[in-house]
Amino acid sequence: MKRTQIVAYLGPQGTFSQAAALCHFTSAKELRAFASIDEVFLAVENGSVDCGVVPVENSTEGAVNNTQDCLIDSTVQIVGEEVIPISQSLLLAPSARPENLSAIASHKQSLAQCRRWLQANYPGIRQIECASNAAAAKMALADDTVAAIAGELCAEIYGLSVHESAIQDQQHNRTRFLVLAQAQAAPTGNDKTSVLLYTENKPGALFRVLEPFENLQVSLSKIETRPSKKEAWEYVFFVDFEGHTEDARIRELFSRLERCTAEIKVLGSYPSATIAMAGKQ
Repeated sequence: MKRTQIVAYLGPQGTFSQAAALCHFTSAKELRAFASIDEVFLAVENGSVDCGVVPVENSTEGAVNNTQDCLIDSTVQIVGEEVIPISQSLLLAPSARPENLSAIASHKQSLAQCRRWLQANYPGIRQIECASNAAAAKMALADDTVAAIAGELCAEIYGLSVHESAIQDQQHNRTRFLVLAQAQAAPTGNDKTSVLLYTENKPGALFRVLEPFENLQVSLSKIETRPSKKEAWEYVFFVDFEGHTEDARIRELFSRLERCTAEIKVLGSYPSATIAMAGKQ
């Protein structure tokens, strides 16, 4: 990725979104935390930042609906992606004692990712859902009877100790993040394209959408539906596939899709991510 000045991410400090931004942008002048996914999109749209980083899906908990809804309405382009391992840790204040814990705090998704570990190690303990893992870390720092579930980056930022590492139930747990900008990304030869496909509400609509991919041997990496937000009970397909909009085969694909869809919105063509190794996320 080219040198970037200001990068927005879903905050506060210590989130996995910040970890993804740090991983993707090694020479940014500033990483700027925003309180919501909508605010990250808006900051990129109005030019107050150069790029934004938002989560789009988790390998165990599924899609991030807020990001998908923003993609439906936004004019920004996806120019990159980052996939990082999600390693959850049990964090304690320096003065805390594990036997004195009365509650464990975290974002609801992190609590869900550690469900079996919590049942095995802290059965019956009160669980507190927070707006973010960073908010849970702040709570643990203020009250040594509360532990937080978060990444090791949170421990470093907020001065907590790591009592247990890698407590997530699925060790292959990963989250995919999108990198947003106003300009399009140039082809690299190892690219992915994301689109929204609107179809008419008729029998066989999905088959007609998938047929051009099969005929042209374009590999799909994701397809799912969301409400279109235009009319009740109308849906849009989110589709990711290999290739760049400037590739000849992909141009032919779009030509065929135009004949079997009501509308196509290109969300971006961008370099496919390499899977990050486990580390301090």
